[in-house]
Amino acid sequence: MQNHQRKTYVTQLHKVYNEMSQAFVQYQNDNNALNLKEAGLRDNNAVHSFIRNYFKVVQECDTMDNCFASEYKSLTGNVLTTYDKNYKSFVLASGAAIRPMFADIAGGRIMNIGIDINGQKGPNVAGRDIFWFYVYNNGYIDDTNGANADITAPLTNEYREKLFEENCEKGIEIDGCFGKILNDNWEMTY
Repeated sequence: MQNHQRKTYVTQLHKVYNEMSQAFVQYQNDNNALNLKEAGLRDNNAVHSFIRNYFKVVQECDTMDNCFASEYKSLTGNVLTTYDKNYKSFVLASGAAIRPMFADIAGGRIMNIGIDINGQKGPNVAGRDIFWFYVYNNGYIDDTNGANADITAPLTNEYREKLFEENCEKGIEIDGCFGKILNDNWEMTY
């Protein structure tokens, strides 16, 4: 893969990340809250309302079908089936598709968001144009804590690297791809 293409993907990912981060801060401020649950993010209906109110949505889908590509592959070429497509999804004005899901998990994780930075367009490969963001009650967007109550955001570089090596790099799951980019200062080094 060309270095230019990697930079393009990371630039698009960074834009979505920044837009999300700013929206979470604004949401907390608008609701005079110290964290996201206190602000009102307590279930999927609240998450959907948040998306509609804080982002320019151009398409809404009852599932990932029609908003996302029909199939995604791993970095090793395996077809990925480890994610649940049966959640409401949105396409933003930027062209990014997002699938937010409320999940009040140990360690302060309250949401996971599947993100395809360019919607249905290719390459439809984990770690290239599809990533998973995990949102924590403190407003951080990071990789997964694996439902480990002892681990909360921000995750350590060592933990993110382990996630990458055990999941994304091996072609098992999407987890770990985003954390690797965070570790490598917003560069796609893999």
